[in-house]
Amino acid sequence: MRMSMDVGLNMLRIMDSFSSEKLRGGDISSSMTTIVTETSSSEIEMVEESDTTGTNETISNGTTVIKNKNSSQQKEMKTVCHVEESTEFCEMNGDIRVDGNSSTVFMAVDTMVANSSWVIGPYARRGDEEAFKRITKWSIKSGVDAYEEAPQCDQRHNVPAIIFSTGGYAGNNFHDYTDIVLPLYLTSRQFDGEVKFLITDKNPWWIEKFRNILQKLSRYELVDIDKEVNVHCFTSVIVGLKRYPKELKIDPSKSPYSMKEFRQFLRSAYSLKKENAINMKDNGGKKRPRLLIVSRKSTRAFTNTDAISGMATRLGYEVVVTEVDSHVARVAEMVNSCDVMMGVHGAGLTNMVFLPENAILIQVIPIGGFEWLAKTDFGEPSKDMNLRYIGYKIKTEESSLIQQYPPDHEVLNDPYAVQKRGWYEFKSIYLQKQNVNLDVDRFRATLLRALELLHQ
Repeated sequence: MRMSMDVGLNMLRIMDSFSSEKLRGGDISSSMTTIVTETSSSEIEMVEESDTTGTNETISNGTTVIKNKNSSQQKEMKTVCHVEESTEFCEMNGDIRVDGNSSTVFMAVDTMVANSSWVIGPYARRGDEEAFKRITKWSIKSGVDAYEEAPQCDQRHNVPAIIFSTGGYAGNNFHDYTDIVLPLYLTSRQFDGEVKFLITDKNPWWIEKFRNILQKLSRYELVDIDKEVNVHCFTSVIVGLKRYPKELKIDPSKSPYSMKEFRQFLRSAYSLKKENAINMKDNGGKKRPRLLIVSRKSTRAFTNTDAISGMATRLGYEVVVTEVDSHVARVAEMVNSCDVMMGVHGAGLTNMVFLPENAILIQVIPIGGFEWLAKTDFGEPSKDMNLRYIGYKIKTEESSLIQQYPPDHEVLNDPYAVQKRGWYEFKSIYLQKQNVNLDVDRFRATLLRALELLHQ
């Protein structure tokens, strides 16, 4: 069965990966308050009550609230689950017990109430079935009898906990940041390090790759919760991570944080020294702007890097050519030292998060008809990072595909016809067989434009 192009193009970003549910509501029939908000996201809130008698009240924004008349008897015990466009997460407060052996989080109570349950995948790419094949589903059970049904505590903690997965598309640099690192920052930064991370689908190499960030967000040892035989108990647990629908995005109107603060956090985590890109107007020509050319080993690689480098040097750049890898500290230092970064569309460009303020990102876009993805993944996010963005769409003559197909072939002239035949054929041609031989005379104007921006 062929995979549709809509699904396939959403998988474009995972091509460099090391390895290439929605929130389901159980029957809610308890004496707990239920609030469902019909907006761009929805919330299900439960507060333990001592009386099942209530009245309906319609709020102006369409929210329906069921309240106990004797609200003064409510306890500080509740679960609020958020279902949003790109993520789902539950915030639990009370007697919370985490059983890694059964992948279940219990909210234990000592009064007689009917319980309710949900299933959630703690990974911030809701609705992506391919990603969720590698995500452990967690059950959330509220209103469970503290003495007879809920497991007894083996370890008690006096700090909150966050449960999240390093499965899914982890290993692809783009998804590492947009699906895990940035959502984890949004979810945990409020605790100022006083929070414990319970990791499901733990990948040791991922932990090692982002150790600096994890240690900056939490002062405590990480817990591989899937392997824990002990039941861990907390008064506050968040299952899943917060994120915004757009890639590499924080909406400061809806969050106490911003992409500017996230990038400052990264500079602190990796002790990066350069905060602002060079200003050629103030520099007086004393120092050359530094250009980083991101190289790739195989697919979508530059085949004339020396020619590009030579032309850029003649224009006045100090040129650095390197391949980005999983050694984040080294990569971060290299990227942060540069004023301009250029590369063919791919996960390596995600390292733009380490560029200094007002730096320039040049994305080289191969043929194939996925300009929208280039814009969504890197063009639009760069603006929120206070970077200047230039997109360079290559001509057919700059693609290595002209050496593999005759001039009148549809691969060169009608990529959308190839798309209609399915994702795998599209991928095998435009992503796995295509390299880029830049026309240095044509590309010269792009590097001159970058120099102009550095003079502003």
